[in-house]
Amino acid sequence: MIAVLTGPVRSGKSTMALSLALASGSAVTVAVGGRADDPEMGRRIAAHKAERPASVAVLEVGEDPAWVSAVDPEACLLVDCLGTILGHSLASLVPEGDVTATSEAEERATQVADALVDALVARQGPTVVVTNEVGWGVVPPTPLGRLFRDTLGRANRSLIDAADAAWLVVAGRAVDLKRLPQEVAWPST
Repeated sequence: MIAVLTGPVRSGKSTMALSLALASGSAVTVAVGGRADDPEMGRRIAAHKAERPASVAVLEVGEDPAWVSAVDPEACLLVDCLGTILGHSLASLVPEGDVTATSEAEERATQVADALVDALVARQGPTVVVTNEVGWGVVPPTPLGRLFRDTLGRANRSLIDAADAAWLVVAGRAVDLKRLPQEVAWPST
């Protein structure tokens, strides 16, 4: 069973995902990719930690998706969040100052994202994934920003296509994506 919660920043995804994971009845392991590289990020990480019950195990993860299979299949794996994990994985693909992402960088980004999504989908235990919807606004001004936006967008689509349940969380409200039509049709009169 895999469930995905996607949406904009500060929409309530993490709170809903933790509630969902705790309701699974299994022990919960949360996989995090954030790193306290600056004081502001350190505060964000501390706030997330404070929101979780002490019973929730925390696993700091990196680019190699082998960590997914290392989590006990009886435990509910909560990934918070796919965008952060991918962001750190993609950061080295476009050197600072480059004006474009190379085709090799794009290919490697796709490989990294596909490997992570495949590992999550193949997991036998209950899995809840938090991810972000990016690209609803301006086109990022940097090649790394554009590479991240495109890679995460494709990863989200693949993950939600394979998920048993998926919600778009906006302003603390969840819209069930699996109940919505997947195809558009010309309106009949």
